[in-house]
Amino acid sequence: MSTDKLTGPQIADASLTGWVNLLGGLQTRIRTGDFATGLQVVNAIGAAAEEMNHHPDVDLRYSHVDVRLSSHDVGGLTERDVRLAGRISEIAAAAGLELDGAATSRLELALDTPDVGRVLPFWAAVMAMEPAPNGVDVADPADALPLIWFQDSGSEEPRQRWHPDVWVDPSQVQPRIDAALAAGGTLVSDEEAPSFWVLADPEGNRMCLCTWQDRG
Repeated sequence: MSTDKLTGPQIADASLTGWVNLLGGLQTRIRTGDFATGLQVVNAIGAAAEEMNHHPDVDLRYSHVDVRLSSHDVGGLTERDVRLAGRISEIAAAAGLELDGAATSRLELALDTPDVGRVLPFWAAVMAMEPAPNGVDVADPADALPLIWFQDSGSEEPRQRWHPDVWVDPSQVQPRIDAALAAGGTLVSDEEAPSFWVLADPEGNRMCLCTWQDRG
């Protein structure tokens, strides 16, 4: 089986119902309704993962199970992830359960700073994270906390320093924008769409809605 990294369009062409491509991983939410059913699903996923020698991140909650697939050796998605996603879909279907990928999202935190090298070590230390080789990210080794990345900015005041990046499925962008506008927010820019949209709350604090689309 090929271990080549797949592109966003290639993942989309796989037509994995109920799965979404978020920041280098395939994610879904299996609606189980109760803890016992969720545990049975997790056990079945574990058995399939062992058989295929490719292991997902699984989060068991009372009402659902969240699953994320990624090939860490290539830093993205491969055919191994597509194959395991299909097997997990079969497990859910056999249990009479639905996959709700649209309910999932992925959060990053971005710090705008004129001096990345000066502030990055502090945040790595205080968050107990590890700096990435690229010199602009710090990540939780257990992947329990959002990745923090550092973006070069000017030093003019006043300025917003922190902003969240929320990764969603492309189908969820417009509903999220509509909900944000209805809640008093504004659409600051869609110049980089469909890669990302910039929105602001009523006080002007900004965030980005991001998708896999139109990225290298």
